[in-house]
Amino acid sequence: MSSDKSSVRSMFGRIAPSYDLLNRLMTFWQDIRWRKILIRTLPLPDHPQVLDIGCGTGDLAREVRKQHPDALVVAADFTPEMVRLGAENTADPHIHWVIADAQRLPFSNSAFHAVICGYLLRNVPDIFQALEEQFRVIQSESWAASLDTTPPNGDWLAPLLKFYLDKIVPLLGRLIGGDASAYRYLSDSTQSFLDADQLEDRYRQAGFQHVFYRKLMFKTMALHWGHKPGFNRE
Repeated sequence: MSSDKSSVRSMFGRIAPSYDLLNRLMTFWQDIRWRKILIRTLPLPDHPQVLDIGCGTGDLAREVRKQHPDALVVAADFTPEMVRLGAENTADPHIHWVIADAQRLPFSNSAFHAVICGYLLRNVPDIFQALEEQFRVIQSESWAASLDTTPPNGDWLAPLLKFYLDKIVPLLGRLIGGDASAYRYLSDSTQSFLDADQLEDRYRQAGFQHVFYRKLMFKTMALHWGHKPGFNRE
């Protein structure tokens, strides 16, 4: 594991206890609604097996179980502290917790009916490799879906959003999480991340078809969906 990945894992380990609360505050509690939309729009068969990669403390995994009580969910993250907190706070035997690297998933080909991720892709060194792994582990005719930030565009809101990301987010991180540097990283990674069109292209390059997205919260968040066609790539 590279030093960059190690430092990111260490950072998320430090902020794990306050991560969920800060997500709520930074998004004005809208992240709960976005997760509901992501799962509601995700086509799933009966009794689906779903992978939540980069699960954090399991918000998306639990939302799958709420909307699909017959689902089996594997919640995987490469930060042990996140996985431990999620497992301790989730009394659901149908969610299985795993420590795993999004760029090297420890699962067989076509193991899942869907793969989902929230705030993962901007934190991986190689987005294309992560998406290829997601493509590999889902069955043909299945879907992958993600929730992540997207950089502010150049409209009149851009200066206000930049101020919020540069000043308010690190301040919240310092006051509540005791770690302004971690939330400065999250702010910087948001502003330097791919825009929604570029991320859509990455999905297509990884083999997904019928890719589409929806922007939210003044176009600073994006939900993406991609379909694995009915053939297996070599």
